[in-house]
This record gives sequence, C-alpha cells and structure tokens, in this order.
Amino acid sequence: MDLPPAPELSSSESKALRGQAMRLKPAVMVGRSGVTPSLLDAINIALSKDGLIKLRIEAPDRQSRKSWLTEIAEATHSAVCGEVGHTASIYRPKPKATE
Repeated sequence: MDLPPAPELSSSESKALRGQAMRLKPAVMVGRSGVTPSLLDAINIALSKDGLIKLRIEAPDRQSRKSWLTEIAEATHSAVCGEVGHTASIYRPKPKATE
C-alpha cells in the first residue's frame, strides 16, 4: 500500500478533529503486546475506511503509551489529533476513489 506523507495539522484543524473524535468509539485496541504488524494492518484498514479513528492503548505506563502512539503514527503516516489517558485519536485523509 502506497501511503501519502503524514498530514501536518494546524492547531485549529486538530481541535476540530478532536471534537469529531469525541463521538467515536475506539476502532482499534492496542494490547499489552504493543505495536505489531497485524495491529498496524488493522489501523491502516480503519484509517482507509474512516480517516479519523480512536485508539484505546493499554500500555503499562505513560512513557510506553507515548512511544507506541508515536510509532503507530509514523508507521501509518497519520497525525495524532488528541490524547487523553489511555485513548488517542489519529487522522489520515481518506484515499481518493480511483475509477
């Protein structure tokens, strides 16, 4: 899958996306095993379908949670919109439909 570069979000764009993400339920749960290839595949599928998703990250501590979220954002070419506790929202523009 050929992914575009990660979007650069302004603070107002990030704020608007956080507001939209408040209504969402977590699309993907990141378990204690951390970031795995199958997890990244699931996140890529969800981002391609919805563009904005919420993650539930069950990391053992805050530092692990931050590093996992950074790793996920880099691997999926997405931008982190917001993060509260064990929940984070990430955004990647949906791919344009090719016909």
